Amino acid sequence: MERANDSVWTDFVLAGLSDHPELQTVLFVLVLGMYLMILLGNGVLISAVIYDLHLHTPMYFFLCNLSFLDICYTSSSVPLTLSSFLAVRKNVSFLGCMVQMFLSFAMGATECVLLGTMALDRFMAICYPLRYPVIMSKGTYVTMAVGCWVAGLVDSLVQTSLAVQLPFCTDNVIHHFACEILAILKLACTDISINVISMAGSNLLFLAVPLLVIAVSYTFIVATILRIPSAEGKRKAFSTCSAHLTVVIIFYGTVFFMYAKPKSKAAAEAGHQSVTDALISLFYGVMTPMLNPIIYSLRNKDVKAAVQNMLARKCWIKH
Repeated sequence: MERANDSVWTDFVLAGLSDHPELQTVLFVLVLGMYLMILLGNGVLISAVIYDLHLHTPMYFFLCNLSFLDICYTSSSVPLTLSSFLAVRKNVSFLGCMVQMFLSFAMGATECVLLGTMALDRFMAICYPLRYPVIMSKGTYVTMAVGCWVAGLVDSLVQTSLAVQLPFCTDNVIHHFACEILAILKLACTDISINVISMAGSNLLFLAVPLLVIAVSYTFIVATILRIPSAEGKRKAFSTCSAHLTVVIIFYGTVFFMYAKPKSKAAAEAGHQSVTDALISLFYGVMTPMLNPIIYSLRNKDVKAAVQNMLARKCWIKH
């Protein structure tokens, strides 16, 4: 807890659930287990797509990006979260905190854009099936994926650059599991109007716009599916996008519930995070990346077949 020139903090303290030490051991075991499942589930999914040539299509290429993104996102924050559970209060250097915040924000912004891009891909596949192979060529979908990553990194660079310039001289205790940008901005001892405006613009571009793209895409998708004469044809068409739609609902539902839910008056005045808010934040950061490969595996016969073939081949090679 040192200050530079007796005025500005040079490190932060992660409070986490230090007010509820009885929960920390349980949460450490749960989060560690979930993190291992994230690495295993997403790793297997990526390997299966790479292994099976039948899955070398735009949809599964984007799915690989989503799985890799989930691994990067959780790896940028979960280790810090786990270490905060082991100590009553976890000290984090200013630089380390900003790097972790940059990575987490970048991965979150990238995921928003990627989910919108995946909706566009499903729109093209279902609404324009004959032109789909030409429109979604390898050069096109690779460029789209790269654009998602670049957009997320640039947005995070802007937000982090603005946050780095703020002085933190009143309090250095972050009431969160990790270096979350909103929790850090609350500690600044200066006007943060520019940061607030910038965050609002970021939310518009990276939350609202992709959600609008998803909504419009699925409006056309549903209209197209309803025009398919056979029930079997309708089922097959919808099955190709049901997993993505489920992931979108979980992702955006958790985000909106976490940030739109009114806080208790006591917690707001104290600047503390309630246990409920903390657990919701934990769900958003860990549960969703863990569920994504499960959802895509359970709802997609091609993925299940690819995983089974890959595991069967490895077992056969060993024997």
